Amino acid sequence: MHKITLTTILAIAFACQPGTRTSEIPSDQQEAPKDPNQIYNFMGEELPKKELRPEALKKLEKNLVSAFFEFQSYPDSLELRIWYGRRLAYLGKYLEAIQVYSDGIVLFPESHQLRRHRGHRHITSRQIEKAVIDLEEAANLSENSANQIEPDGIPNKLNQPLSNDKFNIWYHLGLAYYLNGRFDKALSSYIQCQEYSDNEDLKTATTYWQYLTYHKLGNSELANELISKFDTDINLVENDTYLDLLRLFKNELDPESLTKQATTENGHLIPTLAYGIGAYYQHQGKFDKANELFLRVLDSPHWDAFGYIASEAELTTIFPVP
Repeated sequence: MHKITLTTILAIAFACQPGTRTSEIPSDQQEAPKDPNQIYNFMGEELPKKELRPEALKKLEKNLVSAFFEFQSYPDSLELRIWYGRRLAYLGKYLEAIQVYSDGIVLFPESHQLRRHRGHRHITSRQIEKAVIDLEEAANLSENSANQIEPDGIPNKLNQPLSNDKFNIWYHLGLAYYLNGRFDKALSSYIQCQEYSDNEDLKTATTYWQYLTYHKLGNSELANELISKFDTDINLVENDTYLDLLRLFKNELDPESLTKQATTENGHLIPTLAYGIGAYYQHQGKFDKANELFLRVLDSPHWDAFGYIASEAELTTIFPVP
């Protein structure tokens, strides 16, 4: 992925200042109409095709073919439609997945599952307002529905699904609000999400984002109270990265060591870890170190990771400057 320079970010920030109208920007610098079949980052730049290792690509493509033919055999099946959309998304075909879900909503207008999955992929494709609308509607539609375990499309090491419908709705709604800079709404969503965080993995993930949200609201006291009650001496199935970050926030781990852990063999940073470390530096008032990490995250090819998307938000006018 090409590097995004601080100069580019500052130029975008200047263009987005209140009172700056498109007509005031020279015509040769005005943004061209965007391709509806292309995903753009928050800076307005095209994002590349999702990178996958050959062995993973082969397996995911095989799964997609199976999902496609099953869906074609029973096009009125809600479950098979969802799986077809999910299999598309695992291959990075996010806009195609969104269309599959959108077509499904016409057939199943009361389906909270379709809106939950479409909302997730609206986050991935940086359509955050659409994500908020979808996930708010999913929360409303699911209010009187029985909660169910959501099967994994990419099984964890125990091949044991851990999340549930309502957790996924509130978790992703919290993230959509967070990325939109609506931190009060994000906090309410994560508090609600805690009610459906019924195992240690889910509690860890929810607590991580809730802690960050308290800090975004300027309430470090409640942030510290939240994690002071969180026991980090636990074994998890799949959310070890969030657990390491909670340990960092509790000063049980060293940020420099964790940054080394976040650095891959090719020098890229793992977005989830790196974003959390950057947030830690923000909380310490070390904003230059935080922004340095956020910028380095954008060199990673994993632009669909939540930590990557949040790093973009940190470097644009979405979030208030500390």
